[in-house]
Amino acid sequence: MLISLMASAQVAPSRLRIIVVLGALIALGPLTIDMYLPALPSIADELGVGSSVVQLTLTGTLAGLALGQLVVGPLSDSLGRRRPLMAGIVLHMVASVICLFAPNIGVLGIARGLQGMGAAAAAVVAVAVVGDLYTDSAAAKVMSRLMLVLGVAPVLAPSLGAVVLLQASWHWIFGALVVMAGGLLLTAALALPETLPAEHRRPLRVRSIATTYRRLLRDLRFMTLVLVGALSMAGLFAYIAGAAFVLQGHYGLDQQMFAVVFGAGAIALIGATQFNVVLLNRFSPQRIVTGALMVAVVAALVFTVLTVARVGGVYGFLIPAWTVLAAMGFVLPNAPALALSRHHEAAGTAAALLGAAQFGLGAVVAPLVGVLGNDERALAVVMLASAAVALVLLMAVRPSHSAEVELDLAAEAA
Repeated sequence: MLISLMASAQVAPSRLRIIVVLGALIALGPLTIDMYLPALPSIADELGVGSSVVQLTLTGTLAGLALGQLVVGPLSDSLGRRRPLMAGIVLHMVASVICLFAPNIGVLGIARGLQGMGAAAAAVVAVAVVGDLYTDSAAAKVMSRLMLVLGVAPVLAPSLGAVVLLQASWHWIFGALVVMAGGLLLTAALALPETLPAEHRRPLRVRSIATTYRRLLRDLRFMTLVLVGALSMAGLFAYIAGAAFVLQGHYGLDQQMFAVVFGAGAIALIGATQFNVVLLNRFSPQRIVTGALMVAVVAALVFTVLTVARVGGVYGFLIPAWTVLAAMGFVLPNAPALALSRHHEAAGTAAALLGAAQFGLGAVVAPLVGVLGNDERALAVVMLASAAVALVLLMAVRPSHSAEVELDLAAEAA
């Protein structure tokens, strides 16, 4: 029975309030990932490692985010949303302190992995709460609003990191993260209600958890939507992993200008997520995702041709890359919303699979950009492959025409 039946004021907070609180939660991951991006070249120089090695600290963070969500998801379905969330934020703070004093790349990489695991709690709980309270187009609209906050974080994070670097060494970026996570812990404790009543919780048993995961993995359409979301996020992580080295190393941008340019790409992503709310009044999430992936494939193909031909300069890099990011802004809220709508009874575990797939694939993509050359061609190829495979998968399991008509009518009714 859908949790939307819980209409009482004690359980269902206002949509604006929940968006603000969940937006703060979901921003922790991007802040953790992006704040230190301007410092990557400095970290590599100070610790005496190559660019591909220092990128492994980003891989560690993404791997931690993926693994952490697989653990936190079932816990949140059994213990409620709040307790796993609080524990995860505390872990994030402890890991940030270790990063602050990391003496070498090994310690930094391990601590970054623990940071990712802590941030995973915030990510999975935020998405699970959306699954608790909303469904279908309503869920997609809330996810779009969360993408606004999620998009602001990458805009601000490199700039915040650059400000810290003007005053102190890269270590103190992690000091700033300790303070931010502490504020988030206080906000969640005071403002986030428990959205999963005791009677709707699942038993915390290994067999029960395994059965839930097995049922989700056997749902072909659910898993396809999970992979579409993950591949779209992979294109975003490819840009995150390679942009600092391409824009600063190849095109000569300084740390502050890189932060501005990186933020402009995030604005393209943000604008798309907010226009997505308008499109949802007319089209189903399925149709929006399909159209956006088509645009992404074309833009990424142009991007690849320009970089292989070495024409267009920095504009030949930025314009197609930003177009792909904008297209992803339509995919990222809709694919998870469609997936979650299939499994309200296990929203935490479903959200865990969504997040784990996104960050797990991101953990693979981040070093792949470095292995392929850490240049604009490597970035373009990875973004093209991600978008093309996502489109093929989506088209392979797309609903029938009559089902799409029903989805469109539902969107108009919402």
